[in-house]
Amino acid sequence: MEKPHKKLEAWRKAMDLTVAVYHATDDFPKDHLFQLSQQLRRAALSVASNIAEGAARQTKKEFANFLHMAQGSLSELDTQLEVATRLRLLRENQWSTLNAQMNHVDKILSGLIRHVKPGKSSKNTPDPSPLTPHH
Repeated sequence: MEKPHKKLEAWRKAMDLTVAVYHATDDFPKDHLFQLSQQLRRAALSVASNIAEGAARQTKKEFANFLHMAQGSLSELDTQLEVATRLRLLRENQWSTLNAQMNHVDKILSGLIRHVKPGKSSKNTPDPSPLTPHH
């Protein structure tokens, strides 16, 4: 049985972002910056997790609320990556790649939120087709 979130491009791209954040933080110093790497990882993981949890909800309104939480986690991640960049823990190419991924996930989330906004129907049956090109 395939879970509904796995059909969503937003979830797949959020998972890619999470893996990229994990790899980018692998080289962070383990001493006093351990906390920052853990915060970055939690925020990134929270984006994908909220999308998945929302997709499992019964109504589009609930789904939209979880998508908004995912956007909040994305903003948290953006702030933490800015701190890491200012502390010179991320190389410029790492920051550019992660920033582009965050922007892409944010655009997909915004489109998905518009798609599932309450008022279309009361049941949440995520129709990923307009937002998830299948390759």
